[in-house]
Amino acid sequence: MRDDFSELSEDGHFEHQLAERLAALRLAAGWSLDELATRSGVSRATLSRLERAETSPTATLLSRLARAHGLPLSRLLADAEALPVRLLRAADQPRWHDQHSGFERLMRCPPLAGFATEVIEARLAPGAELAYDEPTVARQEHHLCLLEGLLRLTLQGQVFELEAGDSISFRCVGPSVFANPGKAAARYLLAMTVPSL
Repeated sequence: MRDDFSELSEDGHFEHQLAERLAALRLAAGWSLDELATRSGVSRATLSRLERAETSPTATLLSRLARAHGLPLSRLLADAEALPVRLLRAADQPRWHDQHSGFERLMRCPPLAGFATEVIEARLAPGAELAYDEPTVARQEHHLCLLEGLLRLTLQGQVFELEAGDSISFRCVGPSVFANPGKAAARYLLAMTVPSL
């Protein structure tokens, strides 16, 4: 399908990095091209061309492949980057604030090529609660360290009460709730690791 492709970049370097990444993911999963085609809805011929870096995929096609592998699209693309080291100054770290829920998220260490972990710093206002029906990536590994305040974490119905300095490690496999029962903001670091394929 013609709309599966975009133009190759001028030097084709990124396409070759991405082709290697896509082929490695498929082989690590133990899938043939035909099996990945069935799982992703992308034709075998298209997959073959992508893995040989003969073309560059569109965002829509990459989204299908990321979903088939159980990866966020950002992780799929980050793992195709060529930079082995990235320095991210404090002023350049992306920040997102949900005024309605009282949740603020600062991306301290975004995913990087060859890395499976990212680190965020989060802040929950007093009385704030975040409820997730399911994780974006099944069985994603989480390591949380509460820096300030109180945090009530509910994982599949089990409640954990954390105080400043406490840490907890878990894999997300179902519903979860992050709540601040205290009178001051709760601030924590959260490292998240995508499961190996």
